[in-house]
Amino acid sequence: MRDVLLIGLAALLGALAVCVPGAIALRLLQRRSITANVAVLVVVVVLAVAAGVLAVAEEMFISGHDLQVVLIVVPIAGVLSLAIGLWMGRRMARAAVWAADARRRERELEASRRQLIAWVSHDLRTPLAGMRAMAEALEDGVVDDAESMREYHHRLRLEADRMARLVDDLFELSRIHAGALNLTVADVGLGDVVSDAIAAASPIASSRSVRLRTPDAAWPTVRASERELGRVVANLVLNAVRYTPPDGTVTIDGGRDAAGPWLAVSDTCGGIPEADLDRVFDVAFRGSRARTPDSGSGGGLGLAIVRGLVEAHGGTVVARNAGDGCRFEVRLPA
Repeated sequence: MRDVLLIGLAALLGALAVCVPGAIALRLLQRRSITANVAVLVVVVVLAVAAGVLAVAEEMFISGHDLQVVLIVVPIAGVLSLAIGLWMGRRMARAAVWAADARRRERELEASRRQLIAWVSHDLRTPLAGMRAMAEALEDGVVDDAESMREYHHRLRLEADRMARLVDDLFELSRIHAGALNLTVADVGLGDVVSDAIAAASPIASSRSVRLRTPDAAWPTVRASERELGRVVANLVLNAVRYTPPDGTVTIDGGRDAAGPWLAVSDTCGGIPEADLDRVFDVAFRGSRARTPDSGSGGGLGLAIVRGLVEAHGGTVVARNAGDGCRFEVRLPA
């Protein structure tokens, strides 16, 4: 019995000789990465076991040959255990980091969804209230002259178009988030897509006294879905027009460099606050100038749709301040 107690005490003391410094090291590393903490934990556990075995072997008064065997086997087993433990620990640390990032992303998406619902509720309530008031006025005969009735019908159509655009944006965004985009990829001439977008935006630009400019450029051919690429360019151009003051200029340019094809839309809006540059592609973010949307504004979804469609093509889109405005640059695969 006494021998058993001595052996157990030897194993305990050997393990404590490693565990105590290991616990101190873990406490000092608690603010470091998960990988570092897991690595130290694995090393401490393996060394504690090895120290306990060696202490017991020494205490058992085994022969010199047997002690030599133990001194060879235990380090080899320890090194192998360390290698496997560190490999598994690294995988566990990566999984933990991935899970933490997933939870953070989920919280951000939930916050975006709540914000989106608030924005959409506001944007739907405003045109619905106006349409209801105009419909009641027409129904009650408040306006009966032809000119006023034409004006009411025109405004009703504008509000209905605005609601239709908002619903289309919501549908497009839901397809992007659900991964339900079916891209029909082909060789698309970027110049043709830009021409269509300019033709569609020209009436709005003219009504706001905004000039659309396209410098002579060697428009590249890209691999893209023409419909979705057209939506990207149209959203960027319309966004630039809406935020550019009267007598301002929106420039659409493109080309190819060592990194591949690119498209840029620049405006003279005065720039975006630095704090907002990383948020302009978030769902429902429209900036301080758009707190109360006008009849031509969307639901703050246009740039979020741009990023989703560009990334679905394997490209990137960035925003930065340049000159007296801002510049949105899209990179697409060749």
